[in-house]
Amino acid sequence: FVLINTIIMGACDTLNQVAKQAGEYAMEPTSAEMTSALKEALEVGTNNASSFLNKPGGYLNNERFKIPFPQDAIKVANTLRDMGLGSQVDKFIETMNRGAEDAAKEAAPIFVNSIRQMTLTDARNIVLGADNSATMFFKGKTSDALYTAFSPKIKTSLDKFEATKYWSQLTSTYNKIPGVKPVDTDLVRYATNKAMDGLFLKVSEEEKDIRNNLSARVSPQLKKVFGWAEQQKKK
Repeated sequence: FVLINTIIMGACDTLNQVAKQAGEYAMEPTSAEMTSALKEALEVGTNNASSFLNKPGGYLNNERFKIPFPQDAIKVANTLRDMGLGSQVDKFIETMNRGAEDAAKEAAPIFVNSIRQMTLTDARNIVLGADNSATMFFKGKTSDALYTAFSPKIKTSLDKFEATKYWSQLTSTYNKIPGVKPVDTDLVRYATNKAMDGLFLKVSEEEKDIRNNLSARVSPQLKKVFGWAEQQKKK
């Protein structure tokens, strides 16, 4: 009897907690609250993404974010490996990713400045949208500006870690091989686009976490807005 009573009381407590949360999130947030919460979520997500990728190995040691050898020049890597120059290819890949890691710290303030352009209508549509809708909206609206601002940082970082030097050495060696088609890949453009892809991927993961993980909603505002949105999607 005591055991059954304990189970029943525990179940009641759980139901009461669920009912309490449902009541808390029953009232629709204002447009201002949605916009503010969404901007807060994106600031949290972009800062987390930037910090994560800025660490040593943030790109290099994670296959989801690692920048590979340029696909349009993969013949260069394969040919040089066949020639016994695989260590140089690996060194180039390492320095390119180190450059992206170094530049990642510059992304957070660029993202934050862009977040402030979001409108009230945008916010409502995004809050009720898919798990990555904010990231996709953000990507569509800011990619060009982000590229313009981010590209010089990538170039500086690639130069700092001598990735451009290794790339020049690799392509020069390859282009001297009789009969091959010379390679002239824009390394900065390639690395910048790949670095941005990694950033947006990480931001989307952060956004999904805030939407679906209660513990990731680090403020009352986030709890209210995303809790309400979660209930709307269940209807």
